[in-house]
Amino acid sequence: MNEDLLKIRHSAAHVLAAAVLRLFPDAKLDIGPATENGFYYDFDLEHKFTAEDLEKIEAEMKKIISENQRFEMAEMTREEAEKAINEFGQAQFKLGRLADIPEGEKITVYRNGDFFDLCAGPHVDYTKRIKAFKLLSVAGAYHRGDEKNKQLQRIYGTAFASKEELESYLKQMEEAKQRDHRKLGKEMGLFTISDRVGQGLILWKPKGAAVRQSLQDFILELLREQGYQQVFTPHIGKLGLFRTSGHFPYYKESQFVPIVERDEMDKMKDKGMSLAQYEEKVDAGDVEGFLLKPMNCPFHVEIFKSDPHSYRDLPVRLAEFGNVYRWEQSGELNGMTRVRGFTQDDAHIFCTPEQLDEEIQGCLDLVKAVFEKIGMKDYRVRISLRDPASDKYVGDESNWEKSEAAIRKAAKSLGVPFTEEIGEAAFYGPKIDFVVKDVIGREWQLGTVQVDYNLPERFDLSYTGQDNKAHRPIMIHRAPFGSLERFTGVLIEHFAGNFPTWLAPEQVRLLPLGEDVIPYADEIFKKLKNAGIRVGIDASGEKLGAKIRKTELEKVPHMFVIGKKEAEAGAVSLRSRIRKEFEGVRPADEAITLIVEDIKQRNLPDGFGA
Repeated sequence: MNEDLLKIRHSAAHVLAAAVLRLFPDAKLDIGPATENGFYYDFDLEHKFTAEDLEKIEAEMKKIISENQRFEMAEMTREEAEKAINEFGQAQFKLGRLADIPEGEKITVYRNGDFFDLCAGPHVDYTKRIKAFKLLSVAGAYHRGDEKNKQLQRIYGTAFASKEELESYLKQMEEAKQRDHRKLGKEMGLFTISDRVGQGLILWKPKGAAVRQSLQDFILELLREQGYQQVFTPHIGKLGLFRTSGHFPYYKESQFVPIVERDEMDKMKDKGMSLAQYEEKVDAGDVEGFLLKPMNCPFHVEIFKSDPHSYRDLPVRLAEFGNVYRWEQSGELNGMTRVRGFTQDDAHIFCTPEQLDEEIQGCLDLVKAVFEKIGMKDYRVRISLRDPASDKYVGDESNWEKSEAAIRKAAKSLGVPFTEEIGEAAFYGPKIDFVVKDVIGREWQLGTVQVDYNLPERFDLSYTGQDNKAHRPIMIHRAPFGSLERFTGVLIEHFAGNFPTWLAPEQVRLLPLGEDVIPYADEIFKKLKNAGIRVGIDASGEKLGAKIRKTELEKVPHMFVIGKKEAEAGAVSLRSRIRKEFEGVRPADEAITLIVEDIKQRNLPDGFGA
């Protein structure tokens, strides 16, 4: 986001808060930042905002903008700011936000009209600079994102420099609603989420499982070509494993609570320990237990370490569709794209320093091949680097410098735009993230590649070099899909449920016209099944037009229409979902061959993305 747009959106958030206070004077304010797609403000108010309220608030915002109020910044001492917050009647949350500002750091406030806010800026000069905005929705949001705190009401909005940009964005938002994977996933019978099972845990239904299996088969072909070996690892591991890797405690806030061995738990109960005392013992390592794995990498490290290796054995490439579990706040969960349990198309490469550049390139080629097949050719690269001033990173500084240099070199080789983000690296190494645009222009972070000198060090990994001495391998982490759940959710929206034939849950539907051709249709059904094609049949007595409409609504890519003439000729009449017209009568075997070839080539739908 450029500086001008940041100013517009941040200023719109202040105007939103000012409008709410005019209409609802009892509202208590928390925070209102600009975001990547707009802005929001959090309110504590007994009255629940409605769609009608948003219209009134938006109208009041327009009044404030027309008043052309000036945004004025003032620097204050902590005592002055505290007094001003109290006088404005917003002590409930704002004093806590004031306390967040470190001693010695500048404290600033902004005023526009009779509105006042603790704020670091930046803002536009006058409210009339806010020319194009729209309030979008209301959602619940816990204060400071903590479920233990009070739930507030968050009003979301967006703002742009021009009305044309705003209209374009709103059109994209409307298109996104129609493509929402939660809506389409339910309509198409792909997945479900059950409160009895747990929020954030995906239940793949048969049709969704067909999509998932097709994705796995696709990536497995590519992995075999690149010399990967499949492995399988358990869902839990000892806490000591994750202490060695650093995931516990460095990743602690994103993990489920450790599972303590039953005899240890009994001992603690007998001693009358509190939950806090139990957690202290676990954190200190005084109690052994297990952890639902948040990552697959420590397990792959142990597989590598279980055998001696020579430089001639390297690179060793280990791949797994591994289930991992991470704690997400319930307010952050979102269908398949933000979950608590998911399957990574994970792999770890153990290589020599001389092999590093080539192995990274192989990982990048793999990610690019995936994007090519799903029609996401417009992407950028984000390089996540360490913040040298932070203490969250582990390992030797020289190793960080080498791994960051390797990542930069690889990113440059892609020939696409890339940015560097300080402080966004994993605690053990820098990474390349691929941010791709879908068919309606939205960005998604998907594939990732990471270089890691630290886990081999922490686990004391080695291989025998040409000099017959022990050497430390370098480790590469990579996941082209990221997670099968998130990737599938993105694909549902990218294709609006209209999957290419190779991914479609049902690839062909037979439409027999009359009882007398059912036996022939059954023969074709068996042939399609034997050819590995996912096929359905509509043997109902409905007219052809109704059958076609139903098939198109259920997003089946191909139809074989079978009447008396086709049955007598051993043929079928072809119709595709995309072209919405008949494509001629063909011998049944020829038509089946066409579908098999379409699946084999993994073609995109005709005209997709055009």
